[in-house]
Amino acid sequence: MQVLPVNTSATLSRSTPIAPAELPLARKFLIFGVMAFGMFMALIDIQIVAASLNDVQAGLSAGPDEISWVQTGYLMAELVMIPFAAFLAQALSTRWLFALSAGSFTLASALCGMAWDIQSMTVFRVIQGFVGGAMVPTVFATGFALFTGKQRALIPAILGMVSVLAPTLGPTVGGWLTEAVGWRSIFYVNIVPGILVTVLSALLVKVDRPNLAMLKKIDYVHLAAMAFFLGGLEYVLEEGPRHEWLGDPTIATAAWLSLVGFVLFLERSFRSSDPIVRLSPFRQRNFVFACLFSLVIGFGLYAATYLVPVFLGRVRGYNSLQIGTTVFVTGVAQIASTVLAARLSQRVDARWTISAGLLLFAASLWLFSAMTPDWGFAALFWPQVLRGFAIMLCIVPSVNMALNGFAMAELRYASGLFNLMRNLGGAIGIAVVNTWLQDQTRIHAARFGESLGESGRNAPEVIAQLAGRIGQVTTDSAHAVLMAQGELGRLVSRSATTLAFDDAFRLMAWMFVAALLLVPLCRTPAEASPAAAESAH
Repeated sequence: MQVLPVNTSATLSRSTPIAPAELPLARKFLIFGVMAFGMFMALIDIQIVAASLNDVQAGLSAGPDEISWVQTGYLMAELVMIPFAAFLAQALSTRWLFALSAGSFTLASALCGMAWDIQSMTVFRVIQGFVGGAMVPTVFATGFALFTGKQRALIPAILGMVSVLAPTLGPTVGGWLTEAVGWRSIFYVNIVPGILVTVLSALLVKVDRPNLAMLKKIDYVHLAAMAFFLGGLEYVLEEGPRHEWLGDPTIATAAWLSLVGFVLFLERSFRSSDPIVRLSPFRQRNFVFACLFSLVIGFGLYAATYLVPVFLGRVRGYNSLQIGTTVFVTGVAQIASTVLAARLSQRVDARWTISAGLLLFAASLWLFSAMTPDWGFAALFWPQVLRGFAIMLCIVPSVNMALNGFAMAELRYASGLFNLMRNLGGAIGIAVVNTWLQDQTRIHAARFGESLGESGRNAPEVIAQLAGRIGQVTTDSAHAVLMAQGELGRLVSRSATTLAFDDAFRLMAWMFVAALLLVPLCRTPAEASPAAAESAH
């Protein structure tokens, strides 16, 4: 009987763990580049529809309340996937999770472009957000697994730049595409790059092996609890400012479901034998503080990115293209500060770097708090440049604090939780500043009314002066008075709105100053040892 030779090399290749850090340098940068571009696609699509919502609403004959779900649905689904991605990466492998995520995202983008009504658009956007959310934390974890030493210092800088540049460019790219081609093009533009990312991911991203047995042990109660918790919270934050928060029955119901989901999520996280999200990274002090920094940074980043375009559109009357060209300088400053932030991360204690970043970000927000109704590109230039420069000094050290010191098994969960905190901070920030704007605008408008009505004299005098000027071009005195009253109301509303924006920026500046109190409680981050990293595979 002939004994067939055993292919020992094939057997070893299937059983031997993959060590990502030992791959050739060119291969590592190629893998990282493909994944970072996929992350950019997922992040830019959050805001790419922001400047085109009116066109989408008209094209799909949707109502004002319905069109908001194009954004809300995407964000809710993405929040649920971000922490779930760590489990899926272990079960499917990073390679196939990323390829499936990119491929599904591309297909969902094409379906969004073909949407025939607002209901179909909402469903496709939910799918797009859910599958795209897996790419974001996976890139962070893979980057830290691939590189060590000085090369690793570039990872938070590059990914930090992508994280803040994509939302900044989104409205500009979306507005330009909508004006040049039509609103459906903002979804079709993902197809070709999405296919490339999918194919290259499947061919190149071989950094770990799958554990398909994990798919049989999914704790569906844990998954459902997380979905109710995060999805409900996002819904409350998105819709609350428009519908009087818990005074609306639907929002109150969503808030209770989110609370119940949160309690059940914690119970399953600690008691389940196979939880889909492990909270073990929170045992490390630096990770806890890094997540708090991420929450504050997300608040300031997304809220400021949201407020400036809203100010330019609501107060200055800019169109989407004018808004895009005005806010673009922030992205340029972010790119310029990336190299500096990466170098500082190698030479300076992360606590000093993040302190400088928080102070500069607070200073930029304080400069914004002096806005007047006439501010445009020139007046906004330096506050935006300072904000763009400061954000990288905040993000790079916070990423290092969060992810250094973890081996690959825990690194995935740490990445998911850290990115979740930034996105939650952004969702909370936009909801809070919207509430501030509404409340402070009413307060300032009331104060203007009190001032103009003092002694029953000021308002009539102002109206009479305006009517006199208008009367120089029209002979109808009654019409001139009506026009003067309308112009005065517009001026009061414009000034009250601007003061509300100033208040919002001022409050955010104090929040960043308060975050400095956490810095002395942090420790110098340390990398995971190679032995620990290998044992995790």
